[in-house]
Amino acid sequence: MRVLFVGDIMGSPGRAVLAGTLPSLRARRSSPGAEAFDFVVVNCENAAAGKGMTGKIMEGLFGLGVHGMTSGNHIWDKNAFYPVLSGETRVIRPANYPAECPGTGYTILERNGKKLGLLNLQGRVFMPPIDCPFRAADAALDDLKERAAGAPLLVDFHAEATSEKKALAVYLDGRVSALVGTHTHVQTADEQILPGGTAYISDAGMTGGHGGIIGVKTETVLPRYLTGMPSRFEICDADARINAVVVDIDDESGRAVNITRINERANPADAPAV
Repeated sequence: MRVLFVGDIMGSPGRAVLAGTLPSLRARRSSPGAEAFDFVVVNCENAAAGKGMTGKIMEGLFGLGVHGMTSGNHIWDKNAFYPVLSGETRVIRPANYPAECPGTGYTILERNGKKLGLLNLQGRVFMPPIDCPFRAADAALDDLKERAAGAPLLVDFHAEATSEKKALAVYLDGRVSALVGTHTHVQTADEQILPGGTAYISDAGMTGGHGGIIGVKTETVLPRYLTGMPSRFEICDADARINAVVVDIDDESGRAVNITRINERANPADAPAV
C-alpha cells in the first residue's frame, strides 16, 4: 500500500497548490495498471483562510481525489462546520478531545478493496490543555484493530514539540504503520523507519505560501513581535509549495518499508479554484 499524506493546507493558496500538483504527483508515481496512491490524506485544519474548515472546501478537496482528512486545534474555529464534522467520518478531529465534542477521532477509509485506519491526536506540550494523547491512542487502537481487521494504521499527531512527537512514535512503534507530525508548518528532515516498522517524521510541513512566516504574510506578522499589539494576519501566496510524505506499507505485515519527503514548488495560478 502507498499512502500520500499532505501537510497542513494553508488557505486558498494551499488548496490551489494541491489542485495543481496532485495530478502531476499521481502521473509521475503511477505504474502500468496501478494507481500512484492507494489513499490520499490531507491535514485540513487551516484550509479555510488559515483557520478551520467549511463544507464547501471539504467537498472541493474530496473532488480533487482526497480520501481522508485529519485536523487539529483549529478545526474548532468555524462552528458552522461542527454539524458537517459530526456527519462526515472521512474528516476527523483529534481523538483526545472529550467525547462530547463533534466528530470522531479515528476512522477507517475503504477503497478498491483496501482499508486504512486513520487516527488523529493532539499534543499537550506548549498546546491547550487536553486529554492524554498516549492513553487516547491506546483506546483508539484497541477499537481500530478490531474493526480494521489488520489494515495498516496511520496517525497524524498534531503537536508543537518534536520531543512529544517522537515519544509517541516510539510508544506506538510496531502498533501503527506510520506516525506523521503536523502543526508547526515546517517540514523536518528526520524521516525514518523505527525498529518496530513504524514510519515517522516530526512534521510533514505546510502546503501553501512559503514566502512569508509559516504561511502568513511577513508584514502582517512582524508588528506583533515588534510592538506586542495585535495585528490581522493575511495568508501568504508567495513561493507556493506542497509539503507531503509518501509512505509505502507492506500489505501483509502492516509495517512501513519506506517514507519519502516531498517539498516541491508549484504555481497556484495554474490550478483551478477549490
